[in-house]
Amino acid sequence: MDATIKSIRKDLPTTKSVVRPTRDEAEQAVRTLLAWAGEDVTREGLLETPKRVAKAYEEFFEGYTLDAEEVLNKTFRDVGGYDDMVLVKDIPFFSHCEHHMVPFVGKAHIAYLPTDAVVGLSKLGRVTDVFAKRFQTQENLTQQIIDAINDNLNPRGAAVMLEAEHMCMSLRGVKKHGATTLTQRFTGVFAEEPKEQDRFFHLLAMQK
Repeated sequence: MDATIKSIRKDLPTTKSVVRPTRDEAEQAVRTLLAWAGEDVTREGLLETPKRVAKAYEEFFEGYTLDAEEVLNKTFRDVGGYDDMVLVKDIPFFSHCEHHMVPFVGKAHIAYLPTDAVVGLSKLGRVTDVFAKRFQTQENLTQQIIDAINDNLNPRGAAVMLEAEHMCMSLRGVKKHGATTLTQRFTGVFAEEPKEQDRFFHLLAMQK
């Protein structure tokens, strides 16, 4: 993942090319932050920390190397004519606030009304990670997930709700531990017919 990214995938909200620093430059940036925080970067416990952080960032932000279209490109038509709501709820995710570079953690609930095909259920979890594993705001993450579903599945309607706790609010600033942020988007039939929204919320509230 040290290779230069010469262009941004179409699902990223920018037209600029991004040139990635080398791994050595990334590790040096970690040393700089450690020293700025007041640490001795030469002490034993921190000698390997820059390498570990760089490796962790490859995992935390692998969404920049993934494409939602590739995740959702295989659908199944042999579903016995099923055309009612498909809902996957309580999809765990973590992302990082683009304002403070600290995590926010929560659950995604995704539903859609298929036209003539459905997608593998695991793909809704994977498409969540495509966008969550980037620097984000929760509002933007909600919009990107539903846009990907609409663009690639062409459903009659889609619904996405995210609920998350933001460490930038829990650990710093107002320090309100346990506060939960909810965001939601509805398109198609879900936006046009309140009864479909009601059914979505009812299913979310059902006991497991």
